[in-house]
Amino acid sequence: MLVFKQIFCVGIGGALGAIARYKLGGFILHRSEAWNFPLSTLCVNLLGCTVIGVLAALVEHHDIFTPAARLFLFTGLLGGFTTFSAFAYEGIFLLRRAHFDLALLYAGVSVIGGLAAVWVGMRCVDLLWPASH
Repeated sequence: MLVFKQIFCVGIGGALGAIARYKLGGFILHRSEAWNFPLSTLCVNLLGCTVIGVLAALVEHHDIFTPAARLFLFTGLLGGFTTFSAFAYEGIFLLRRAHFDLALLYAGVSVIGGLAAVWVGMRCVDLLWPASH
């Protein structure tokens, strides 16, 4: 039964986070379309990072959330809202423990590797299933 509760907490949080991202991202996008800059994604990511920072400090200093609440908030809600917040938190986690080399490696591989992985995926489709014009 414990596994079901954990999955339920993550699932409900993830659904709510995804809906919040969709609504906030759309709200910002419709007001910044002409900017040619992904402002909606940037705002969602920065907000998610701020919220995970606040929640992580509350857990670290006051231990106020149950394990189920942590699953709901961190993995579910914020995971559905933006996984960038988890990336940023993990990078700060490494920096606060003075693992500067690992933090730099993690950030570099995540950003450059992520961009490269998207490019590879797109090239595979371009080569294997080209658009018909």
